Amino acid sequence: MSRVAVVTGGTRGIGAAISRALTAAGYRVAAVYYANDEAAARFAAETGVKVYKWDVADYAACAAGLEKIVAELGPVDVLVNNAGVTRDGMFHKMTSEQWNAVINTNLNSLFNMCRPVIEGMRERGFGRIVNISSINGQKGQMGQVNYSAAKAGDIGFTKALAQECASKGVTVNAICPGYIGTDMVLAVPKDVLEKSILPHIPVRRLGTPDEIARCVLFLASDDAGFITGSTLTANGGQYMT
Repeated sequence: MSRVAVVTGGTRGIGAAISRALTAAGYRVAAVYYANDEAAARFAAETGVKVYKWDVADYAACAAGLEKIVAELGPVDVLVNNAGVTRDGMFHKMTSEQWNAVINTNLNSLFNMCRPVIEGMRERGFGRIVNISSINGQKGQMGQVNYSAAKAGDIGFTKALAQECASKGVTVNAICPGYIGTDMVLAVPKDVLEKSILPHIPVRRLGTPDEIARCVLFLASDDAGFITGSTLTANGGQYMT
């Protein structure tokens, strides 16, 4: 029986690429989304991937949603925490709503999604958790104190949970993408992209969602069983650790 993989933010951008790649590799994929019904319906029609709607910032919704996935597809073997939002602004003007929205979706969601599945993974002796952090969680970014804090927290979460689960066959790793050619990045004015972003990327191009998806595929595989607590940096050399 093929393994079950859950991908949050799984119907658009990087998440959609991850869902497609896992499906092509034989996983039974559940793609979780929240904000865009039209995009999710289109994704499901194009791929045949089952989609589920809930807010990953809500623990009760995560627990109920994951219970439904288990009932329909089977126990969760692979969890990819990809969902994220931005509410950018300089900190001296940032509101508590901007702060909480980002912390709840980008950091607290890791607890909300991992906690309902971690006991089952440990009992079965297998699990793969991949947390999508960001280059800005590694180096910080002006105007993104909330986002950088959450994404840095994702890395700390990854390292600690990896230590707790290593002896149980469950690996926990993080991926830190740099600038990826998603709709959000491609919407940046061309002159800004060419003058202010690409010159800082040594490979002189944006990454692709498929390149991040291939990172996930490896970390989710049996071949990656000796890799846990790691941060895989995929940013074209923009920030080297």
